Order: sequence, then C-alpha cells, then structure tokens
Amino acid sequence: IGSFDGVHLGHRALIEKVITRARARGLPSVVIIFEPQPQEFFSPASAPARLLGLRDKVLALKGLGVDKVLCLRFNTWLRHLTADEFVRRVLVDWLDVRHLEVGDDFRFGRDRVGDYSFLCNAAITYGFTISNSPTLVRSGERVSSTRIRNLLSQGELAAAADLLGQPYSISGRVGYGRALARSLGFPTANVHIGHYRRAVSGVYAVEVEGPFGCLPGIANIGVKPTVASEPKPSLEVFILQGDYALYGSRLRVRFLHWIRAERKFSGIDALKEQIQLDVDTARDFFKTHNG
Repeated sequence: IGSFDGVHLGHRALIEKVITRARARGLPSVVIIFEPQPQEFFSPASAPARLLGLRDKVLALKGLGVDKVLCLRFNTWLRHLTADEFVRRVLVDWLDVRHLEVGDDFRFGRDRVGDYSFLCNAAITYGFTISNSPTLVRSGERVSSTRIRNLLSQGELAAAADLLGQPYSISGRVGYGRALARSLGFPTANVHIGHYRRAVSGVYAVEVEGPFGCLPGIANIGVKPTVASEPKPSLEVFILQGDYALYGSRLRVRFLHWIRAERKFSGIDALKEQIQLDVDTARDFFKTHNG
C-alpha cells in the first residue's frame, strides 16, 4: 500500500516479497495505490514533482508481475477513514486480505496514526499475517522517491537510474503544436505529459521509443520562455535520425544526459543557434555512449 512514485528499487524489493508469498499460497498479489497521491490532495501547490504518471505507474507495477493494482481515489471520504476503518473496509471487506507486506516507514489512516504496531494488532483481530520490510539502502542512504527527485533536479541522471533500476522516463501521446521548431529546421514531437509537475526540466539527450523502435534524440521539457512562456511545462522531442510522422503515436522518452537548463534567448536566431549547439552536444554524447 502506498504512492509507489517511481517504482524504484526499494518498491521493487517490497513487491517481490508480496509476489513470492502470494504465489506460495496460491493467491493473487495486489498493490494498492492512490490517485491523486495524498500530498497532491492536501497541498496541490507544494506537492513534490511526479516521477510517474498513473498510467506509467500501473504499467510498471504490472511489469513486475503484480496480479492486481487497486487504485483508490484519494478524496475527502478516504482521508477521513480511521486506521481501523481502512483495515476493516478496504483490506478485510473489499480484498479479504490474507497477508500484508509493508515498508518500515508505512503510516496510514486519519492523522496517520496507523503504523506497523497497529497493523500487527489488526492482523490478530481480523486473521491475516503481516511482515515488515526494512528500508533498502544504497551508497549509505535509503532509496526513496525524494532522493531520486533531488538527483534528477541536479542533473544526476545516472545516479537516479541506479536507484530506479532503469533510466528515468516519461511517456505520452504525440499531439499538435505550433510547428515552430520545424520551421527552424528541427521538427519536434510534442508529447503530452499530463497536468502534474514533472521531476525534470531543461534540455536532455534522450532515447526515444516509439513505432520506429528506439532512437537517439534530444528533448526540452519546460515552458519555452523565448517563444511561448507557457503556464505548464511541455515536452518536445527531436529525433536525431530521420523525420517521422508521429501524430497520435505514444512515445517513451528516457532521459540519459542533462545538457543545460531552459532559458530565455534574445530572439529566434539566438534560439536556433543554441538548438544546433544542443543537438551537437547530444550527438557527441551518443558517440561516446555507444562506444
């Protein structure tokens, strides 16, 4: 049970135990997540940036072998459930839980009064078993979504990938934009990324997965201050090999190398010159990266 933002190595270790126990007992494995995430419900303006959107989170969990993902809408009704009501209504009445695996920092219920000790007593009352999984530590620090967000914000993509178990990525469907980049000689795909704030910003060397397979590219995620200054960040991707008709296609963009922060230029000519420099930087990265 939890937000599972990023589905990082710590989450994976916990989920692996759930799956192993479920298979041993001949029962389905279930992960419970919330939408929106609790912090987004309580403090939408100051909630941390998302590592994963809902669709990507469910795909990641199912990709690990989880049988069922239960997504609970986090709303006023849910926030007011006491810890005992959550156990009784959700875990016992809805799911008929037989075993519960939780992280050592897990807390739940109104005012977050539910913890491992509370669950141990509830397990006796309602007849299920429970285990407590210790926090996974990597390089002397606990693996957490907060730590990964901090690494991404600092451009430490390799270190973030080490904690995630794979490069950080965003997926979305390609939609129509203003075609300004195409007029500058760099046709980009505008990838819809939803309304949540993302953990990356700026210009990156990326790998793009789509109907063409996987190709190197360069991406800008931000508000495009020189030409648009949009209120919400957008993701634009330029594929370094070829020009593809991608409208309506779903792309996955893997962020491999931070190039620079987004900034406002004096005009279109200066922007075009910088884009060419960024493309050259990305090409140099892939030459080195590919051996």
